[in-house]
Parts: sequence; structure tokens; C-alpha cells
Amino acid sequence: QVQLVESGGGLVQAGGSLRLSCAASGFTFSNYHMSWYRQAPGKERELVAFITATGGSTNYADSVKGRFTISRDNAKSTVYLQMNSLKPEDTAVYYCYLEGGIGAPDYWGQGTQVTVSS
Repeated sequence: QVQLVESGGGLVQAGGSLRLSCAASGFTFSNYHMSWYRQAPGKERELVAFITATGGSTNYADSVKGRFTISRDNAKSTVYLQMNSLKPEDTAVYYCYLEGGIGAPDYWGQGTQVTVSS
């Protein structure tokens, strides 16, 4: 079965860095685009970053452009989110997301908490 397991969250001071990882299993990882989303308390879940199956193209929310970098290692079936220059407003639960495609289900990881103190 499909599993997405995030790790790397934690508490960091403003200006600091964290790297999130999402280890995938149960499907052919290299065939699928992957995304990171986040959800802050009282807010809707929002797309943070997207990467194509080959890693050749990426896209970012305006709020994180220039600070966050999404990447993937298809040999390890893992997608990463490098977060630099963190701000208190980046505090949220971060989720790994797999869009299954037409007629297929989508999958979410369990989430990892990122807290940025001022």
C-alpha cells in the first residue's frame, strides 16, 4: 500500500533552516509528481512546492520563493523540502502529497510539525 512518511520537522529560531524528508513506498515513485503542502492553525491547507516526476521542473508558493527548495531522489523514493530563512509565519504542519492521477486516489503523509520562534 502507498505510504508517505515525513520527517525533519522541529522547533527552530527565525532565520534558521530545516530540511524535511518524505519517504515514499508502495508505488513507482519516479512516475509521479510530488508536492509539499502546509496547514497553519485556523487556516486552510496550502500548496508550498511542487516537483515533476523527473525533478526537471518545480513550482513554489510566492510566500516561500527564494527561501525553500524542493528536490527528489528517485533512487531513494524520497522528496525533500529545504527551508531556509525561516519566519514565524512558516509555522505549520507540513504534508507530503501524491496526486494519484485520473481515476486513482490521492495520498497524504501524516504531517510533520514545523515551529519557528521569533
